[in-house]
Amino acid sequence: MNDLLKLASTEVDPVRLVVRSGTVLATFDHHSQDSGNVSWLVRTDHGDLFVKTAGTPGPQPPDVSMPYLDHGDRVRLLRNAVELSRSCDHPCLARLRNVIDSPSGPMLVYDRAPGELIGTASADRDDPQTAYQRLAHLPSDGLIPVFDDLLDLHRTLAQEGWVAGDLNDGCLILDFSTGRLTVIDLDSYHRGASINVMGRMFGSTRFMAPEEFELAAPIDERTTVFTLGRLAWHFGTRLTEQAEQFCGPDPLRVVLEQALEVEPDKRFDSVADFAAAWRAARR
Repeated sequence: MNDLLKLASTEVDPVRLVVRSGTVLATFDHHSQDSGNVSWLVRTDHGDLFVKTAGTPGPQPPDVSMPYLDHGDRVRLLRNAVELSRSCDHPCLARLRNVIDSPSGPMLVYDRAPGELIGTASADRDDPQTAYQRLAHLPSDGLIPVFDDLLDLHRTLAQEGWVAGDLNDGCLILDFSTGRLTVIDLDSYHRGASINVMGRMFGSTRFMAPEEFELAAPIDERTTVFTLGRLAWHFGTRLTEQAEQFCGPDPLRVVLEQALEVEPDKRFDSVADFAAAWRAARR
């Protein structure tokens, strides 16, 4: 079996281990994102694998901007992602195949998710060929089931106590040929309610709840409800944010409008309540 799937620990540097384990199809480092993490897409005899690490500890090269979190915090988030993956079994969750302890921290080895990443650089969002635009302009009978799956995954995660953090369109991979949704990069989810200790929390402004900008505000399932509602509203209105452009029937639009109330007390109290109202409106 491939080392990426059989090893529990290694003294080998992650880069060397990845290179000797297969053909590197893509590298995701400071050239494509600013988290400080380093990941690879690797073709092996056991299928295509996605390997995610916290990058290297210590000073960054001169041409690399400082990441938001230091290496220790990035390691902590990866271990949190492992806990989430092991707590929940859902077809929309990226499949974690192995975790390898390395000199630079954990190496998370996932199956490659089929499809295309929905998140697109802001400069390219008007390009009709992007997955971002193509998702927004799917026929209603193709788009609404994506929201069904996204909501059902988070209903399951909420049952295990998980509250969404930094959920955005860059977490969504869709196989347009089958309609299969995979949700990735859930490292910043946390178990149970918490308090906003940052002010402006990490995330994409387009999808964040008001309390994610307010120091000392409660962050709980109602925050997840808002973010899920924003994703469905953003794409469901064909990127227009206009109610009259919403792709579904009025009962679904009304459900989303409640999920998007500015005051948390006016939203659904839980993801389960949101999901139940959504299913009822779907009928």
